[in-house]
Amino acid sequence: MYNDCILTAEQAKLSIRRIAYQIYEDNTNEKRLVIAGVMSNGNQVAKSISKVLRSISDIEVIDCKIHIDKKNPQNKIQTSIDTTVYENHSVVIVDDVLHTGSTLIYSVRHFLQVSLSQCKVAVLINRNHKKFPIKADYKGLSLSTSMQEHVEIVCKNNTFEGYLT
Repeated sequence: MYNDCILTAEQAKLSIRRIAYQIYEDNTNEKRLVIAGVMSNGNQVAKSISKVLRSISDIEVIDCKIHIDKKNPQNKIQTSIDTTVYENHSVVIVDDVLHTGSTLIYSVRHFLQVSLSQCKVAVLINRNHKKFPIKADYKGLSLSTSMQEHVEIVCKNNTFEGYLT
């Protein structure tokens, strides 16, 4: 059972909208923008961001799923689109929670194997406990927690809630 709600569905919705506007502001000169979500919750957040981006801009928004083994992120990463789709374009990698940074840093590494216009990171909750040198360029909520506390995003009916357990 979930203890403390740290991000309500309404707060998450507003955060996603704000993140989408920030992404748009940083990419006004781009013709194509790839929103790449880490499976599975990160991809759900990414789809929500993409939906807002499509409603506020005329940039071509391409959705991409990132399949990464979170226990062994050095294993081969699979994406739902070919590298030719995002080469020389802007990519935003999205996850639900930035814990240690390992998933995101290996995801960034994967995308940097080709030339990009830019590569940024978006998360719904940034835990401030990184083990790797990665930062969230766009974040819904920054939260300082102990290493024993766990942050979980619950996705249901296209809404998100964050809990501290």
